Amino acid sequence: MIVLKDILYKVPLEKVLGNTSVAIRDINFDSRKVGLDDVFVAINGSLSDGHNYIKGAVDKGVIAIVCEILPLETVNGVTYIQVKDSQEALAMMASNFYDNPSTELKLVGITGTNGKTTIATLLYNLFSKAGYVAGLLSTVKIMVGNTQLNASHTTPDSLTINKFLREMVDAGVSFCFMEVSSHGIDQKRTSGLEFAGGVFTNLSHDHLDYHKDFKEYRDVKKLFFDQLPKTAFALTNADDKNGDVMLQNTVARKYSYAAKTVADYKVQILENQFQGLLLKINNQELWVKLIGNFNAYNLLAIYATAELLGLEQLEILQLISTLESVDGRFQFKISEKNITAIVDYAHTPDALKNVLGTINTIRTGNEELITVVGCGGDRDTAKRPKMGHIASQLSTKVIFTSDNPRTENPEAIIEEIEKGVSPENFRKTLSITDRKQAIKTACQMAAENDIILIAGKGHETYQEVNGERTDFDDFKIVNELLIALNK
Repeated sequence: MIVLKDILYKVPLEKVLGNTSVAIRDINFDSRKVGLDDVFVAINGSLSDGHNYIKGAVDKGVIAIVCEILPLETVNGVTYIQVKDSQEALAMMASNFYDNPSTELKLVGITGTNGKTTIATLLYNLFSKAGYVAGLLSTVKIMVGNTQLNASHTTPDSLTINKFLREMVDAGVSFCFMEVSSHGIDQKRTSGLEFAGGVFTNLSHDHLDYHKDFKEYRDVKKLFFDQLPKTAFALTNADDKNGDVMLQNTVARKYSYAAKTVADYKVQILENQFQGLLLKINNQELWVKLIGNFNAYNLLAIYATAELLGLEQLEILQLISTLESVDGRFQFKISEKNITAIVDYAHTPDALKNVLGTINTIRTGNEELITVVGCGGDRDTAKRPKMGHIASQLSTKVIFTSDNPRTENPEAIIEEIEKGVSPENFRKTLSITDRKQAIKTACQMAAENDIILIAGKGHETYQEVNGERTDFDDFKIVNELLIALNK
């Protein structure tokens, strides 16, 4: 039996009306899902205010209401609890409800603009290869040991996080690696969790449709490190100017990694090819299957994290050398005509610049680099011209197309992307709204040894237009088209 007062442990309470010694069945913040003897937490969200659904939740038989503003009328037999922040209260209650599972395993959070999915996923793969039962909470998938579950957000809601963490603990998971988004931090989804460590990758232009400005976006990321306990480690990228900012107020043990500056963990790129990278990590040479400067940073962060979690250096290096790229992250295929097709999730200016920079470092200069790229609808519009500028500046040919236009007009999105193209680069560009046709055109334009980059959607297997999702897999489509053109 779970008692209401037990799940309120450590929750700052403003006012209580009623009995907190009652037994509860479940917690929910969606009034459509509540039932008899549940607790309903009213959250003022971006789309609707849960306070408007308190009466409906009471009519369904909830035994308690947690809210920031008490209703004018209360019902006998229902306990009303006023809190300052419903989102934070929900997170702490969720942790208590599932018996604080984050304290029973080592939870590591990875935050930053780029690299979160790769680092979290490859850490999960590395620890699994090392013989541990590991867990993963990522954009692409959720793993409980060897069991895969579907992921809907980079950082799920706090109830879902704690539910999965409890499943992980019960399944014997000892290490869990979790992507931590700025949305998740800002909405207090990670409050109440006990992290063994935090990793900062980098910070660049993204999510400014949600955050007021870059400073707010940075400070939200910093908040994650501010909240780490003394027992945790805080690992940051010293080559990013925001790396030191993340460490300013943390009480966690501080560590850094870098390729260019002084740091606790260092990497040097000795060779960079489509077949992989030859790296020197803390003076130890190794060959890895991943490609590009950005992956050198990702692998260094993985190495440092694994060592901070107790693995031996030589074992880590051996395991890193076996790791494969993550779906949709610089995933490539070479056709029979020796055309290299690369699919990457690069959907921010910095990520696109990194991927194109990596390709240009590897290519001889005699090949065409044909980039297919778009921008998502109903998201940060300021980055669209920047994406257009970078794509046209660093490619020999560019096809602007749809990404996930969502509720926006795809042609209007493309026009905003085109605004960033310099006059001297317009001759390189072409606009094809239909994404499949754009990929097909790129394949038709490509000759032997040419390179096609399809950027923006990566691992996604759908395209969202006017609120409807249809099957769409960039990697699958480009493979089919290249095979068809070879016949």
